[in-house]
Amino acid sequence: MMTRKRVREEKKENNDDDDDDGRKEEAEVDEEEEEEEEEEGCEIEYEKLRNARLAENKKRMAELGLVDLSHSLTEVIRLSSSKSGKSVKVSRTPKPPTPPCPSRRSSRLQGAPVVSYSELRPKGEGKTAKKGEGIAARHAGRGGQSAEIYTAEHEKLLGSATEEWQLFADGYAANGNRVYDPVLGKTCHQCRQKTLGHRTSCSECKSLHGQFCGDCLYMRYGENVLEAMKNKNWVCPVCRKICNCSFCRIKRGWTPTGALYKKVKALGYKSVAHYLILTRRGKSEEKEIIEA
Repeated sequence: MMTRKRVREEKKENNDDDDDDGRKEEAEVDEEEEEEEEEEGCEIEYEKLRNARLAENKKRMAELGLVDLSHSLTEVIRLSSSKSGKSVKVSRTPKPPTPPCPSRRSSRLQGAPVVSYSELRPKGEGKTAKKGEGIAARHAGRGGQSAEIYTAEHEKLLGSATEEWQLFADGYAANGNRVYDPVLGKTCHQCRQKTLGHRTSCSECKSLHGQFCGDCLYMRYGENVLEAMKNKNWVCPVCRKICNCSFCRIKRGWTPTGALYKKVKALGYKSVAHYLILTRRGKSEEKEIIEA
């Protein structure tokens, strides 16, 4: 009997709990519906205010005549573009040219000659062309780490061609271009170009240092390559310690001379080596010798 009574009581309690849960759910649904209604009411109120502001702005624009002005401008632009067929462009009047301003100079410099910074000396002024070449040649290869001084012993080592050598012909094609050949060509110690043509052979070093092309041997040392090839005892400028190529000069602490043949030729020297050895002596032996 006690067991049945407890079962009945438990069922009753469960039914009461279910009723409470149902009531809670209904209350929550009611709250959500109320919130939605409030939000809808706010949105309706915002739309009313927005529409009222728009209407007020339109009224002000109409009072100021802005709407009519906009319509009239649109009509004018449409008519003008339809007549010309092109978009309307605003024409701009060209600005008048600005007159050149006078150069600004200090009052103390007015009347003084204008300074020229040109490195080219005008013709007919100052030194003659020969003296100008002498100045350029005198400064060529200067400024090295060591002093470049020659003696009479170096002068004895200079060679001299019996016959004149024709420049820019040996190793050149019919069109006047030099023929470079990595297979059949031979390197020149002076210009370091592997081209066709005659090359010297030194009887002492018997190496590539003794190979000189005809043009370099004649312009830089005043010798003929054909005569040097016939001479079995010929010694190259490197072994004679008078080589003036860029590599040999740098090894001695001197700077390269660059293209100097035309300058020394205008001064009357046979070659670059003749000019260097005959002019760059010690203070006691310094002299200027012009060879025919």
